[in-house]
Amino acid sequence: MHITMEAEVPLTPITSAIMTLAMVSVVGLLIGSLKFRGIGLGSAGVLFAGIAFGHFGASIDENIGEFAKEFGLILFVFTIGLHLGPGIVQLWKKQGLLLNALAASIVGLGVALVVMFSFVMNFSVFESAGLFSGATTNTPSLGAAQQAAAGIDGSLGLSPEVIASAYAVAYPGGIVGIIASMLLLKRFLRVDVEQETERIRSEARRHHAPIERRCILIDNQHLAGYAFAEIPGLTETGVRISRIQRGNDDTVHAATEETKVYPGDIVQVVGTASGLDRFEPLIGVRSDVDLMVKGGDAQFRRIVVTDPAVLNRPLRELSLDHLYNATVTRIRRSGIEMTVTGSTRFYYGDIANIVGDAKSLDQVTTKLGNSVKSLDITHFFPIFLGIAAGVLLGMIPFHIPGVPFPIKFGLAGGPLAAAILFSLVGSVGRVVWYIPYSANLALRELGILLFLACVGLHAGETFFAVVMTASGIQWMLCGVVVTMFPLLLVGLIAHRWAKLNYLTICGVLSGSMTDPPALAFASSLADSDACSTAYAAVYPLTMILRIVAAQVIIYALA
Repeated sequence: MHITMEAEVPLTPITSAIMTLAMVSVVGLLIGSLKFRGIGLGSAGVLFAGIAFGHFGASIDENIGEFAKEFGLILFVFTIGLHLGPGIVQLWKKQGLLLNALAASIVGLGVALVVMFSFVMNFSVFESAGLFSGATTNTPSLGAAQQAAAGIDGSLGLSPEVIASAYAVAYPGGIVGIIASMLLLKRFLRVDVEQETERIRSEARRHHAPIERRCILIDNQHLAGYAFAEIPGLTETGVRISRIQRGNDDTVHAATEETKVYPGDIVQVVGTASGLDRFEPLIGVRSDVDLMVKGGDAQFRRIVVTDPAVLNRPLRELSLDHLYNATVTRIRRSGIEMTVTGSTRFYYGDIANIVGDAKSLDQVTTKLGNSVKSLDITHFFPIFLGIAAGVLLGMIPFHIPGVPFPIKFGLAGGPLAAAILFSLVGSVGRVVWYIPYSANLALRELGILLFLACVGLHAGETFFAVVMTASGIQWMLCGVVVTMFPLLLVGLIAHRWAKLNYLTICGVLSGSMTDPPALAFASSLADSDACSTAYAAVYPLTMILRIVAAQVIIYALA
């Protein structure tokens, strides 16, 4: 019997693509793990590994590569938006105008430099547009420039392919320039990243004062027979009642806002120190009696909110005090404790502190879900539903007055905007937009690795051949200036004049360039969401400005 074996087993395009992407990611992560004076490239190392692999002939099927790149980018931006949505809104309220003004300044300076180079270096209109898109690492602006060029290339006798060539040469330098700008700012400003991280945490603690308990003896005769919710000043101070001991009784009972109070009663209230200080004189004086240690039917329980039916409904609508004689005294969300009011809404994963008797607490536990196990389960239905909605949103064109062409958010901006929106909505019916934090980080890292590997492989095919030409060297050098000068100037202004935190500045710089690799690098500097939050806060405006600017360069210089 003879057994014959094929000398070679040809790889299918899919198998080849998987092997190539895996090897690029392995080598890139090894490069990113290397550190010089405590600084490493992190995930951005995959980009440079991809360029090297591409230069030496490694490639993947064009359609597979395009899918992997775009899907990776969608995963990256969607998980960021889903995790940071509420934080982005808070940042917008405090610093939204300032951060977006800084980002817009970076865009404007980049356009001015490109126009200057087009005259000084005698660049063609298409070279200038490609230089702008590549140096600012903005792929949607490349597409917008190519679209605008299609309508005028015949009249100028130029090939619109020059746009893509200038873009390809300037793009890697743009990524390096952004990272280099962050490191130069860190060194020049003598930034201690650990101190900056602690500064952010301290600011967060100041905005969320710790919650305290206080027992107060009621001596205000005018409050006799009043329900606790009817006491003037209650809403303004944000105080909640949890326990009560009647003046003629030594037993402690659970109390709600419907509980009637009388002079001589001792109540235990919960709130911030400032809120309690303002509320105490309205009803009585502080008591040395500790209702937490006295006997009675009042009990305390921490309950995890996991039932979709109670999400996005104000506490006054849930009526836990009326239906179950139980009171929500505080909520712990994303590691921060906060007081509650009647308008407070539950988010999936909130930990609610509830006071009531044993039967009431059992009923409320059933009502709120309290399924700790479900917090570790990743439900993919809402994820893919959100991604689909984001892709559709990115495809919708909209018009800006004075701009003669439609604007789209594309496959990066659409999913990001949708994720932020869904994170704020929280849930619709039984569909909850929630991803466990560990799963969110895993999907985010997978997405950026796919994106960087594909971009690097594609750029590496022609990068060294083009960059070694006279035009290529000019594009690369001018691109580095277009990248770094606006970032360094605005970064210095943001730190010295606006007194912004270094990590927030890094997020603004990355967002002003709509550059995921730079964000991945900035996020690796510290255990903080400040970079990602600032990135997402300026991303929508920056994306629009860069798409418009690329087409304006075409029309203006033509």
